[in-house]
Amino acid sequence: MSDTVIRVENLSKRYRIGAAQKIPKGKREALVSSLAAPFSYLKRAFSEPSPEEVYWALKDVSFEVKQGEIVGIIGRNGAGKSTLLKILSRITEPTSGFAEIRGRVGSLLEVGTGFHPDLTGRENIYLNGTILGMRKWEIDRKLDEIVAFAEVEKFLDTPVKYYSSGMYVRLAFGVAAHLEPEILIVDEVLAVGDSDFQKKCLGKMKEVRSGGRTVLFVSHNVSVIQTLCERCLVLQKGLLLSDQTSTSAIQNYLQNASANSFARQRQVDGNPTLVLGQLEFINQLLDSKVRIDVEVFTNEPKQVSLDLRLSDGMGSPVGYGSFGALDPTKLVELKSGLNRISFTLSTEQLAVGTYSISLDLTLPDVRYYDRVEDCLQFEVVRTPSRTAKRVLPQSWRYGSLELTLRSLKEPLTLNDTDSSEIEDNEFRRLAKS
Repeated sequence: MSDTVIRVENLSKRYRIGAAQKIPKGKREALVSSLAAPFSYLKRAFSEPSPEEVYWALKDVSFEVKQGEIVGIIGRNGAGKSTLLKILSRITEPTSGFAEIRGRVGSLLEVGTGFHPDLTGRENIYLNGTILGMRKWEIDRKLDEIVAFAEVEKFLDTPVKYYSSGMYVRLAFGVAAHLEPEILIVDEVLAVGDSDFQKKCLGKMKEVRSGGRTVLFVSHNVSVIQTLCERCLVLQKGLLLSDQTSTSAIQNYLQNASANSFARQRQVDGNPTLVLGQLEFINQLLDSKVRIDVEVFTNEPKQVSLDLRLSDGMGSPVGYGSFGALDPTKLVELKSGLNRISFTLSTEQLAVGTYSISLDLTLPDVRYYDRVEDCLQFEVVRTPSRTAKRVLPQSWRYGSLELTLRSLKEPLTLNDTDSSEIEDNEFRRLAKS
């Protein structure tokens, strides 16, 4: 008998977009709309959507998972990770292809999935166990373990709608992991809990694997994936980009996601005078500092502002730094030709996670000459013990970044790559509210 417990073949999921209906005005229009609605839905169901109406969340994905494997799944937002897990959990039907699953599946896809808000914690434990096909005596045997793991003893007979998000996810994970599913599917929900709870969850998943059961684990934290999983799938825009060992998959993912050598030439407002050229990310997995080399080409000498924006893995802004935006004396001096500028970005105040960098090139009157969104990514894999729980101090919108600017005494020609001509010109700026 084969030890394959999950077999996915040519799996695709298509969604129709732009399907919002106009809200009827008045009773007459509402009546006409309600009478016509069944026919309009039938027409849409049997008509082929235009390419503009179609979004492929997954496209021809194929892979197999053996019994006892812990497989990580990574990818940027919108890559199709959650859609894949929903199909494997039998929550969503695929458009084409199939997923064959052998064994009882326990899923933790998002906070509150599978819980009825009006039922107590105890009642939800029994409800989920029943859905998994367990008998009452089997759930009774596991009840104390689940409650102790979730640390909700005092609130066990309270409706879960009154639980905090942390209590909710602790109980949900405890139920999913302790009711002995043959296959455990976990989406990126561990960020809700504190570090101690995350360690408990990771330990439980290792215990599940040692018991011969299978785990599919989605996370943006590649260091956790690398520690927990021997194998990793990388999704990108609905496609399976790679299926390799975790170390190789993560390395390729970071190189691809960060666009390690980001080169482009384009005209801005019809004027090619000033463009961002080569953007090179020096280190990808690092402990304290990121160095970024930027090449800027201009046809004539200029003074410009070079701004850096930092976002977290969810796309939320967490930091901002600028050379010249608020202080004209700190503008970057560009010579005619190719200029190389090097940033050093301190990461000591960043929490563990993935971050993306965007760059803006502007004139003193705030005219944009070039802008590159999410051009680079890096991963903070650990922080010093003294700052292990620190995050960026927040202002009204942005946090603060400490930047070091290194510029050239003389402009570079296309053949000049001697880094010894670079001099340090430190500039620190803390964003203030």
